[in-house]
Amino acid sequence: MIIVIGATGFIGMYTVEKLIANGKDVLATGRNTALADTLIQMGAKFQTLDITHEEDFDYLPQTDVEAVLLLGGLLPANAKADLVKEENAAEYFRVNVIGTINVLEYCRRNGIRKVIGCCTYSDVAGAWRKGYAIKETEPRNYYYTGDHAVYVFSKNASNDVMEYYNQQHGMQCAWFRFPPVYGVGPHSTIYVNGKAYKSGIQTFIENAQNGKDIELWGDPHIVRDIIYVKDVADAFAKAIESPKTYGLYNMTSGTELDLQQQAEAVIEVFGDPRKSKIVYRPDKQNNTPSFLFDMSKAREDFGFVPQYTSYIDMMKDYKKEMESGRWDQMISLRKKD
Repeated sequence: MIIVIGATGFIGMYTVEKLIANGKDVLATGRNTALADTLIQMGAKFQTLDITHEEDFDYLPQTDVEAVLLLGGLLPANAKADLVKEENAAEYFRVNVIGTINVLEYCRRNGIRKVIGCCTYSDVAGAWRKGYAIKETEPRNYYYTGDHAVYVFSKNASNDVMEYYNQQHGMQCAWFRFPPVYGVGPHSTIYVNGKAYKSGIQTFIENAQNGKDIELWGDPHIVRDIIYVKDVADAFAKAIESPKTYGLYNMTSGTELDLQQQAEAVIEVFGDPRKSKIVYRPDKQNNTPSFLFDMSKAREDFGFVPQYTSYIDMMKDYKKEMESGRWDQMISLRKKD
């Protein structure tokens, strides 16, 4: 059995679906019971779980668990705290660090060696824009201000605790360093410093659908490395199977994509090039970070090769998933949060 913690989240839903398609017995856990029926219809079992509550782990299986995927946590994009008026540092550590320890203790007590979690790409923000592909050996270099700062601290601590359990208790913990993950899900609105904003990809798609122009602020050739959610799910499935899976892995497409390529693909797939045009606004500030990650470790250790390296392919599948209606409930529930 594979236990997926945080299965009711965006990445979790796709990962559960992938594991079941691969013939795995999956126990999906989460706090959002409204999505339990959707997961059960996929073929998973469901159990409510809050990783900050030690007692919740008493209801999980004690035998025959092959691996645990730890996808639950507190992210800045979901945090509504206005850092000018309130400080949510303690909440990041309560969820992301203490919650991880609770997961690891459950696994240690029950002889479950393999745990795969998540990491933030902002832990190496100081290496962005340097013109080279960042490897897992890159020293941590991050910022101490902004809504991502304490999140980075908490994820670093979480990953360090996982390595402690590797060395102290002989476990096989690993964690994936994610850039932005694209795919149909409940992220049309994200929070930045506690304020809600429509995401860039959602704005592009809506403008294309309505025949409106797409504005590119600042440098239209800022490049960054992203990944499609179905590739993420495939990576988790492959990592579970490999005896080599251990420690930190970059989890991206390993290719550079600039803003203009994104806009062109969105117009081609969702709109009409005769109606929507790209409008360049160099006078507008664009804070999009630029980065590229090296993907050789994941390929060598568990044979992961991303399938969606072309943005046009991502957008074609994105549209197909949108029109399928399969994720409508997940999206609508998040809008009510």
